[in-house]
Amino acid sequence: MLGSAFVFFMKKEIPAPLQKALLGFASGVMVAASVWSLLIPSIEMGGEKVGPAVIGLLAGFAFLLLIDYVTPHIHASGEAEGPKSRLSRTTKLALAVTIHNFPEGMAVGVAIAGALTSGFTMAGALALSLGIAIQNIPEGAIISMPLRTAGNSRWRSFVIGSLSGVVEPVGGALVLLLASAVTPAMPYLLSFAAGAMLYVVVEELIPETSRGAHSNIGTVGFALGFALMMVLDVVMG
Repeated sequence: MLGSAFVFFMKKEIPAPLQKALLGFASGVMVAASVWSLLIPSIEMGGEKVGPAVIGLLAGFAFLLLIDYVTPHIHASGEAEGPKSRLSRTTKLALAVTIHNFPEGMAVGVAIAGALTSGFTMAGALALSLGIAIQNIPEGAIISMPLRTAGNSRWRSFVIGSLSGVVEPVGGALVLLLASAVTPAMPYLLSFAAGAMLYVVVEELIPETSRGAHSNIGTVGFALGFALMMVLDVVMG
């Protein structure tokens, strides 16, 4: 909601350098969270065996790849993908973000479930939650501003941008409800969430950051986001 509220204070388009910085920052946070908060704990919970982490990671990538393939959606840049449909541009854009927010909620749910049932620490779960919350701020702006550019009112753009994040607590709650049943699969679930998040970074965020001018600003944003999440995880985990 904080990110979506940018639409009330800015013009119809985010300045290109700022958009690159926001995209890079969100990418850095998600990559660091995937490594320190999900993949490393997955390996530790698996008895230092890398097999469950690899399987879960690839399954996360495959799941998001399948979702992207069967669902019509549109990138923040306006480039459409997926099968043809009669959905509006606004609907496709909101759908893309909603789909990609779900694994972020799952990641938090898995981390909290691990803290409740396995050896994962609650401080580590809090660090992951905080990191994802921070990267959701620029993500909200990146969604609401293009909706405004497409001709939607400020309030409509704000509401749609905010609602795209509703699936995150839904994803987290579903995992928590099944926590006791999925405890033996926790190493796979942690790495699955990491794979899903990394897919979003590689497929959506980094290409947008690297396209056109000001890509170096996106690189700086990535470094800052990665460093922030790394510090949060080490200090709190």
